[in-house]
Parts: sequence; C-alpha cells; structure tokens
Amino acid sequence: MKRRFLHTAWLLMAAAMVTSCGEKKQVTEFPDWAWADFQRPENTNPIVSPDTTNLFYCPMRQDSVAWEAGDTFNPAATIYDGKVVVLYRAEDNSAVGIGSRTSRLGYAYSDDGLHFNRMPVPVFYPADDSQKELEWPGGCEDPRVAMTEDGLYVMLYTQWNRKQARLAVATSRDLQKWEKYGPAFAKAYDGRFFDEFSKSASIVTKLVDGKQVIARIDGKYWMYWGEKFVNVATSEDLVNWTPMLDENGDFLKVIVPREGKFDSDLTECGPPAVLTDKGILLLYNGKNKAGAEGDTLYTANSYCAGQALFDAKDPAKLIDRLDKPFYIPESDFEKSGQYPAGTVFIEGLVFHNQKWFLYYGCADSRVAVAVYDPSKK
Repeated sequence: MKRRFLHTAWLLMAAAMVTSCGEKKQVTEFPDWAWADFQRPENTNPIVSPDTTNLFYCPMRQDSVAWEAGDTFNPAATIYDGKVVVLYRAEDNSAVGIGSRTSRLGYAYSDDGLHFNRMPVPVFYPADDSQKELEWPGGCEDPRVAMTEDGLYVMLYTQWNRKQARLAVATSRDLQKWEKYGPAFAKAYDGRFFDEFSKSASIVTKLVDGKQVIARIDGKYWMYWGEKFVNVATSEDLVNWTPMLDENGDFLKVIVPREGKFDSDLTECGPPAVLTDKGILLLYNGKNKAGAEGDTLYTANSYCAGQALFDAKDPAKLIDRLDKPFYIPESDFEKSGQYPAGTVFIEGLVFHNQKWFLYYGCADSRVAVAVYDPSKK
C-alpha cells in the first residue's frame, strides 16, 4: 500500500512539472510580499476579441474604418461609477504585421469584472488635434490608467507615429472625453528627452477605504516606466514628469533584464504599482531571450509576468524581485495570434468586490482577466 501511494504521488508531481503546452514548469514558492495566486476564471476568457462589424469614421483617414477588426489587446483598467472599465488597444486591418496598423482605444464595462459590454466606437484615437504629428499614422497604444482621490483619471499611453514611441499623458473625468497633454517628459531637463524612446508607465497607487487611488510619497507622485529597463519618474501635477538619472546623467535603471531568467530580454512595466504593507509592489512584463541567455523553462521570446518590491519611502530602492514568473501563457489564445511565442501582457489592475482583477493582452490579439483573492492568501 505504501509503495503504491508513493508511486501515485510521484506521478502527480511529474504531471505538475508540465504545462498545457508541454513546457517544463517548476512548482515555485513565492515570498510573502508577492501576489502570486492569480486564477483564470472558468469559461470566461477571452473577455474582448476582435469585431469586424463596428465601424468608426476616422478623422485621420476621413473614411469609415473597421477599427477593431484586426486585434484587441493590451488593456488598461479602472473603476467608474461602480463598474470595471477596460480601455483596450484595438488595431484595424489596414496593413499587415505588428507596428504597421493604426491603434485606437476601445471602451468595455462590466458589473462583475468578468463579463463585458463594449461601446461600438473608440473613445481615444489619433485625431486632428495638437498631437497628430506624434500619433499619425500609428496611433495610441498600450494605456495604463489610475485615478486621483477626487476622481480625475490619468492615462499614460504610447504615441506612435511609426518613427518614434513616446510616453504621453491624458486626463478625463468620465473615461470618454479626454484631454491630451503630449509627451510626459517634454519639459524635463529642458526637453532633453523629448525625442527619446519611452513607453509603459505604472503610476504608484494605494487603497483608501477600498478604493484604489494615486498615491503621494514625500509630497510627490511617482511612476515606474520603461520597456528595455525600469526607470522611476516623479511629478508635481501628474502631467509633467521628471525621470530619475544616475551619476552619469543617464536614465536610472532600477530593474534590468537578467541573463538566464524569464525577463532576460526585456523588463516592461505593467499595471499601476500598489503601495502595500510590505512596500511598493510593481507587476511587470518579462520577455524571455532566445538561446542560451534565456530561461529554458519558458518559450523563447514569450512574455511572462513578474513582480518586484520597492521601498515604500524610497521608491527607487529595489528590495526584492521574483526569479520566476507568477503568470505565464497557458491557454491556446495566449499562444496564438499576432504573437505566437506566447504573451500574457499585464496592463490593468483594479480592486473590485474585495478582489484584485488583472487584465492582460493575449498574444497581441485578445484581452483576458485573472483574479486574486487576498483573503485566501
């Protein structure tokens, strides 16, 4: 009997080492500061998929466009009027290949955070406005949204004119009518970084009476940003941001890719960071490098999700960082689409019904959700 029990236990452990795509998967113990147990709700994902029927009159093209016919992915998320709102990136099918279409932001809303309705036209897009030089023809990409205590929504997104990517700022009171302010670093250091590649910003937030709002630390607003590395920036007004520099006057790199790890190629900021009792929790996207420099446990060029902890009083001070991802591509639609290497690209995080809802892009083609219940930790 004992021998049979041990044999069964061994089989169960062996099965746990293999994912649905046949990759090896280690059973990992995470530190107590990490939010590791995000679960895919059953029979729910993907929550947003392309729709070829919705048309939008594009001021750039001066014609009707099937604005979300190509792919829908990389969502921001927040709460408005008690509902979860997801602002997702949608691409038309005007050209072939990543980076060659036009991106606009769609609006989806939900009572339970799992089942969504969506508006037929985008709420944010390249328009005939002050930002057209920086947004035509590539569009507006990869938003992150956070809210102040008085209900102002601040969105950091990527302006893409197919020449240079720039991190930009917009604000709104209702998530539908937006005011664009242009590049976040336009005024910093006398405009030195205006033409510098920049994207992916995670504003530091906190919970106040069950509501996730933008935090101040030492009288300033803080955000992590970056794709090839993680930098820190501060602001007095949430519009004009100043990136931190090192002793050589270059961007201060508080997280960089690590050889042999899941984030060996890129460390790209995810949703708004959260101030916890352990420190500032930053969820980020790690891209795995192909070849010997990457982590052989995960597919080459895949995007998995990592976490890092920073000092609550010194947001530039890294305390700890996960060596293994807490979330990886597993479902079929997370490994097929524009980006078949596999992508769970996290960008939206909201606190709703006493749980954390994480919204992410799947293979640059769909939007999905995972849920973390802190009461079950």
